[in-house]
Amino acid sequence: MSQGYAIELYFDPALENQVLKAWNVLARRQISTQLIEIESRPHITLFSSPSVEPVKLESIIKTFASKQEPLPLSFSTIGSFCNDNNVLFLAPTPSVPLLQFQSQLCEAIKKEGIEFGEEYRSENWIPYCSVAQEVPKTRMAEAFCVLRELKLPVTGYAMDIGLVEYSPVREIFSFVLGNNVEA
Repeated sequence: MSQGYAIELYFDPALENQVLKAWNVLARRQISTQLIEIESRPHITLFSSPSVEPVKLESIIKTFASKQEPLPLSFSTIGSFCNDNNVLFLAPTPSVPLLQFQSQLCEAIKKEGIEFGEEYRSENWIPYCSVAQEVPKTRMAEAFCVLRELKLPVTGYAMDIGLVEYSPVREIFSFVLGNNVEA
């Protein structure tokens, strides 16, 4: 049963593998396997909504992606949100191109009359890439220590954008940035 939809920004293979390495280390240490279990893919969430019409979003995202170029990313920070989900993440160094990318996407979505939550408005959006979810509180410090062993910054490029339905994660479509062909 679907819990919602998200527009996700995906990475080049080398950067994706660096994030997967973190997921796998945390899974081997039995700290968190949630992202692997829900069949997620390393990403930055650009937009999320409990209900959308995928067909309506497809043309918006396809047009948007065709006008974009791959975005340089540098994950330089390890962080956690102060909520009950116990999420640990890698945060990219905020760059003007990344912030503009998300802002322009939301403007294109808004023009089509699609509403989205406050957390995705450009003035509130926090870019991050989850590396663990539902980490037991008693293991948060250990998880941070494991992630600190990553050699940060981890750099690469955002290469494509897609729409997923969750949970579990099921990709509906994706498009390569700067290209009209489906990924």
